[in-house]
Order: sequence, then C-alpha cells, then structure tokens
Amino acid sequence: MAGYSARKDDHSRRLRRIEGQVRGLERMIEDDKYCIDVLTQVSAATSALQSFALSLLEEHLAHCVAEAAREGGPEAQAKVKEASDAIARLVRS
Repeated sequence: MAGYSARKDDHSRRLRRIEGQVRGLERMIEDDKYCIDVLTQVSAATSALQSFALSLLEEHLAHCVAEAAREGGPEAQAKVKEASDAIARLVRS
C-alpha cells in the first residue's frame, strides 16, 4: 500500500486544482495576457506542485521508509537512499 493511500481523495482534489491552474496559464497565453501576470501564475502553479511533492515526501517517509526501517536490512537502506535521491531531485528543481 502506498503511503498516500489514506489521503488519496485529498491528493486528487489538489492535483485537479493544479491542473486548473495550468489550464488557466494556457488561456492566459491564448488571451495575450501581460507577461508578468502569466509569470505570477506560473510561480503559483510551481509552488502548488512543490507543496504537493513535499506532502507526498512526508507521507513516504512516515509510512514507507519508517516501515522499512522497522524491518531493517538492505530494504531499509534502499528506502533511505531512494528518499534521499527524491529529496535531491526536489531541491534541484
């Protein structure tokens, strides 16, 4: 079971809102909106995606990584490495 399963509906709603933001960006371009206004909305959508990613990461650490750590062994080390790599990707983005 995925760490986010308990909040799947919340996550789906959140992603639909983000999808709406991205569609709004497309409409802004089609309507020739002012560049800075478009960039402001890009920033908002980016922030929403980053917040979503951090939420998923928190759930992954609390569920998947914690469970693997309780079991120990190479699986635990692999989960910690996987989480560390995911954090590195988020920091770079």
